[in-house]
Order: sequence, then structure tokens, then C-alpha cells
Amino acid sequence: MPLLYALLALLAAFLALITPRALRFVPPPRESAKAEDIPADAERLARHLQAMLRLKTVSYPEEGRAEAAQFAAFRDLLKTLYPLVHARCQAELHGQNGLLYHLRGQVDGPPSVLMAHYDVVPADEGDWAHPPFAGMLVDGEVWGRGALDTKCTVLCLLEALEAQLAAGFVPRNDLYLSLGGDEETLGQDAAAIVDALEARGVRPAFVLDEGGAVVSRVFPGVTRAAALVGIAEKGSALVDLVAQGRPGHASAPPFRQAALTLAQAISRVARRPLHFTLTAPAKALFDTLGRHSTFAYKLIFANLWCFAPLLDLICRRTGGELDALVRTTVAFTRLHASPAYNVLPQQAKAGLNLRLISGDTAQDAVARLQSVLKGLDVQVELVRASQPSPISPASGPAWQRLARAIHATYPQAILSPYLMVAASDSRHFCRISDHVYRFSGFPLTRQQLSLIHSQNERIPVSLLPDGFRFFTRVIGQC
Repeated sequence: MPLLYALLALLAAFLALITPRALRFVPPPRESAKAEDIPADAERLARHLQAMLRLKTVSYPEEGRAEAAQFAAFRDLLKTLYPLVHARCQAELHGQNGLLYHLRGQVDGPPSVLMAHYDVVPADEGDWAHPPFAGMLVDGEVWGRGALDTKCTVLCLLEALEAQLAAGFVPRNDLYLSLGGDEETLGQDAAAIVDALEARGVRPAFVLDEGGAVVSRVFPGVTRAAALVGIAEKGSALVDLVAQGRPGHASAPPFRQAALTLAQAISRVARRPLHFTLTAPAKALFDTLGRHSTFAYKLIFANLWCFAPLLDLICRRTGGELDALVRTTVAFTRLHASPAYNVLPQQAKAGLNLRLISGDTAQDAVARLQSVLKGLDVQVELVRASQPSPISPASGPAWQRLARAIHATYPQAILSPYLMVAASDSRHFCRISDHVYRFSGFPLTRQQLSLIHSQNERIPVSLLPDGFRFFTRVIGQC
């Protein structure tokens, strides 16, 4: 009985410690400001997006396979659709297909860079309900590869700038639009653009690229939509696991087979996730959205000093983007062994795609994989890697500029920093700017997000005006 009383006393003391923190874990007050109404022509936006989607600006992993004529036709289309942009801005081509527009400002201050890319991933036409490069308008939605990723952003950026120029707009500081033509592969166009700007001594005060969106039910216990702005992005590493074996006829398999050894290696890596890490962007996300969650979740997020192991378990069991926020992830994407059913392979190989958390390097991840696979005759080979980006501040003038545009366009959304788990061209701009942000500017459902890089990609016409208004407000502050 004394032990029971002692345990109850400890529990009471623990609750007395964590409960007040949860009760104080509330959102800060935010002043609501009436936003200026910005008219938008949804039919024009849809029509111009359809025209963009009809051009097959596909990036392929194999060098030289992209259709140069389609990319050139896209650039010619932009000249036709946006005559004022091309009359007022200096346009340059960098790399193979990288477009850089430069609009001079009133004073010689730090410029802004707004980014998108006009290349798209391949699409298997047989899997689509409507052809991926027909730019069809069906039931109020524009269908086509790139409708979400990211020709809709190219559209709204240029539409907003064209409209601003027609109204006599001149930015206070220089404004650049950077449109990549190979973001879906290596992003060398963006790297070439940054090389050119760096050589000119350009240090942007503000860079905005694709990334987060306005998404509902994105966080446990939160019902309101959240506007997620990436303040950093994960790195990536392509790794091969290679197992050797004795080749021969499948009728007399040896005890040790290359494919079996590789399967054991894959199973071992899958059962041992890499370590849990609370980076600054993840902490900011949990702190911001946790304050809007239910009380049970507030108990956890207000007391991560003691509940971090529980959060680790929740993330591992949930998987997906929540787990990707807190660790370097491993995805098994390629397998190769024998070319025939009756041939034992001499070598079996698995391709892994690692996404590196801030603070990790590709070499760190390879070393951990080697440790996990110790005792197995498997080689870990690093094919290619890009390191995690630096972290941009979620405060200060550049952040506030973005916050004002988001609050004015999506007043009901909770603005929160987060860690972008995918890669974008913006990582190159971290070489010349400390304020690089990743936000797409559109409200998207989980179902719509799942269409990116998938079949039947499409965007509702009703979303395009708000994208136009958002970028109009961003440009107006440059």
C-alpha cells in the first residue's frame, strides 16, 4: 500500500508539472487586417494554364532526352501571353532552359527572387482519364501534367506581374523571376542562374519557391487549415545496397544467394529507422500548430522535454510526412538481380532514396547503414547526394512580408514554419541568400497533393484566383 501511495503521489506531481504548461500553451493573439480586394479573371487564368499544359516540357533522368523544341515553344508562349513582362524585364536564358527575368526597382537595394519551374515529370498517357498534355477543362478543373507542379505557379507569377505592370507598378527594389527548366531532375538551370547572380554580387533579401501549401487537417488535433512555409529543406542521397553471390543455374541454389542476402539487408534497414531528431523547423511546427490542437495533444507538444520518446513512437507508427519531419528517411525504390527466372544472379542490387534531416550528412547516413548491416556481405555505395539546406529565420522583414501576403489571402489559415521534406531549386539560392522560403501559394487538399507526380493531375479553376491574389500581394511588397 505505501508503494501505491508513492506512485499516486508521483503521478499527481507529474500532472501538476505538465498540466499548467498545457493550459498556457495557447496561440498568440493576432490582429486581423482587412485585405484589399484584388479582382481576378478566372477564365483568363484557366485559358492560359491550358495553353501552358499543352506543351510537353518533360524532364527525363536520361541526359539529352528532353524535347528542346517544346521548351522553346513554351518560352515563345510566355512572350505572347505576357507582352508587358517581356517589354519591361530583361530576360536571360541560363543553363539549358533556365529563364531569368529582371525588373529594375526604384532604388539600389537588396532584390527579391520569386521562383517556379516549367518542366514536368513524365506521364503515362494510358493511365490518365484525360490526356496529360491536352490541357483539358473538365467539370471546372484544368487537367494536365504540371497543373499543380508547378505551371500553376508560373501562371500566377506572370499573370500577377503583368497586371501590376499594366497598372504602372515599379518595385522599390529589383525583382527577379527565376523559372527552372530541369527542377525535376538535377536543377542545373537554377544552379546556373545562381552562378550568374553570384558573379554580379547579387544578394537577395527574399527568395520564394514552391513548397508548402494551405492544407486542412494536416496536424493531429487541429481542424483549421494551416499555411505551411518551408524554412529549410531536407537533403537527399541515392544509395545502392549491393550483395554478391555465386552465379549458376537455378535448379541447384546454394545456401547463400545474392538476392536472399539483399532481402535480409532490406529487412534489417526497414526494421531499424534512423534516429529521431527535433530540428528547429520541426520544433517551430510543433510549437505553432500544437497550440491550436486539442488538450490531449497540447499535453504532449507543450512538454516535449518528457514526451519526445512518445512523439518518436507516434511518428514511426504514423509514417509519411509526419515521420519525415523528425528523421532521415529511407525509401526502397529500385531492385535488380537476375535477368531470367532460371539464372542465379552474381549480384543483387537495391536502390535507396534517403532524405537527410538537418544536421545529417550523406556520409553520416552511409555510416549508419553500414553499422546496421554489419555481419552481412553487403556493400553500401553512395551514388549521389545533396546536403540539407540551411535554415531561414521565421521572423524579421522577409518573413513578415510573406506572412502579410498569406494572412491577407487566407485569413483563416494558421501560418506555421515547417521542414520541407522534398527537394526544390531553392536550395541553390541558399548560396546567396539567408532568407529562402518555400510556399506554393495555393490551398490544396490531401487528395490534390497526392496527384503531384501521379496520374490525373489537375487543379480546380476556383483555386487560381487566390494564387493570383497571393502573388500580387507578394510582388506589391518588393
